Amino acid sequence: MTEVPVPRIVLDSVTNVKILVIGGGGREHAIVWKLRTSAGVEKIWCAPGNGGISNDAECVPLDVGSVGAAADLAEKLGVDLTICGPELPLVRGIADEFAKRGLALLGPTKAAAQLEGSKVFAKRFMERHGVPTASTYGIFDSPIDAYTSLCSVDWPLVVKADGLCAGKGVLVTSSPDEASEFIDRLMERREFGDAGKQVLLEEGLAGRELSYIILSDGKNFLSLAAARDHKRAFDNDQGPNTGGMGAFSAADLLSPELEAEIFKTVVQPTLAGLQKDGLTYRGFLYFGLMLTPDGPKVLEYNCRLGDPETQAILLRADFDLADACAHAARGDLTPLEAKSSARASVCVVIASEGYPNDPKLGKEIQGLDAATKVPGAVIFHAGTRREGEKYYATGGRILGVGATGENVAAACKIAYEAAGKIRIDGAHYRKDIGNSKAGGKAAAESSNG
Repeated sequence: MTEVPVPRIVLDSVTNVKILVIGGGGREHAIVWKLRTSAGVEKIWCAPGNGGISNDAECVPLDVGSVGAAADLAEKLGVDLTICGPELPLVRGIADEFAKRGLALLGPTKAAAQLEGSKVFAKRFMERHGVPTASTYGIFDSPIDAYTSLCSVDWPLVVKADGLCAGKGVLVTSSPDEASEFIDRLMERREFGDAGKQVLLEEGLAGRELSYIILSDGKNFLSLAAARDHKRAFDNDQGPNTGGMGAFSAADLLSPELEAEIFKTVVQPTLAGLQKDGLTYRGFLYFGLMLTPDGPKVLEYNCRLGDPETQAILLRADFDLADACAHAARGDLTPLEAKSSARASVCVVIASEGYPNDPKLGKEIQGLDAATKVPGAVIFHAGTRREGEKYYATGGRILGVGATGENVAAACKIAYEAAGKIRIDGAHYRKDIGNSKAGGKAAAESSNG
């Protein structure tokens, strides 16, 4: 596929900048929180935002799935730069719509965002450009063919829906019955609509997972701090996959030798492939990696920052985020470096009762004042709304409790002290976030949050 790069009008300098952040989750709260530390930022809006973000930015209503409405809002507000947090607007072409109107936006074009929007597109891209990834047993648009193929695969098996499923479109299993049931849900019951029209069957990879994110200007890139998330709902990697129950980041997660290998075998071939295919990519690019005995392999691409990895990564970020985003949007990252603190960080997600399958919403959130007073703790709101001085849960993932420390254990001690002061009827959180023996174990794979 080829694409003519679209022209972009971006701010000439990073002073007195007005920024619009699209989204309303924990990732967007972390972005807003970090942008507020940039000396050149004059004003921040977040659309639609959430209860906690309203303390750090002006929240304005928006249907994030409507790229036209987002562009209308950016024009109305007179913003200098828009940063798109979630994947849906990117996959629907928000970057293209903004470019047509001469508006500056950080995010890949619709064609390039297929790396996340279509697992089939991503798999064929990786195979075409020599990016190491899991072997594929087949891509199916017929449920009968998919069922039949289960007789000739090795286990464990990974079953993927082609399209976006809000983090619920991937199954890792060693059970033929479980695989058949998942295929039925995707292709026959159509629980995720057109996202399940096609499915991929892949080998299950063994190793440990790693989240590696870069910021690209189309040619050059900055590497953010590596992180590891915890996808299962309960301690010791038990329960269903979620969008992410927590994450941690530390300098010793990634050795210089391993990072050099990731550059050479994963990042550079991906960026070269995008350029070869004529795909314009200016924005964050997430590599979900499995560190196998044969080297790092790509489990999935995300065309934006991960959640909750962003919270952990930005807690360690020691650079001007607004400056970096502005340079990336105008295609000129070369003068910058994305430095990270030597301190470790953690983010513990507090989730609603019943999450991820049937979250119970509307519960009052108590104890936030006490939690924020814990020295070193930072509270990121995800699914919340504010009514006066009270906050209520509006999503499956309600809050992310973050902290930094000399090491992961020290950061966890602070985060868990703060989390323990928050009271939400029926809510739960994992007690083993930051444990190097939990999260990202053999054959674990799931679309990120």
